[in-house]
Amino acid sequence: MVATVVFLILLLAALIVLRGVVLARSRGSVPCRLRVGEGGWQSGVARYADGELHWIPLLGVRLRPRHAIARRGLVVSARRAVEGDFYAVDFSGTTSGLSLAMSADALTGFLAWLESAPPSAYLDVA
Repeated sequence: MVATVVFLILLLAALIVLRGVVLARSRGSVPCRLRVGEGGWQSGVARYADGELHWIPLLGVRLRPRHAIARRGLVVSARRAVEGDFYAVDFSGTTSGLSLAMSADALTGFLAWLESAPPSAYLDVA
């Protein structure tokens, strides 16, 4: 009985780790960190889809994004260097309280995606 429980726990842990590896290595995914409010940074993966940035945590069981950040009306209020080679962007407006941290290359891609919005979209990049 104990061996079965230990085996199931190890299997579940292996599946969660495998999910994280598959998310991190899938095409079109950008490793990044997200901070909501004054909380700590959470590691995850961002994907661009239909005018939104979908953020999925690395560790977890759900495959659906936990946060969907719409490009329309997104206002970048500040950029700054954070731990290691990561750069953070803070948002204001409807997405105030959210911060994303990513590598310099990923940040360049994010800002290009943000600026390439249709002409009718309201954008403000600090």
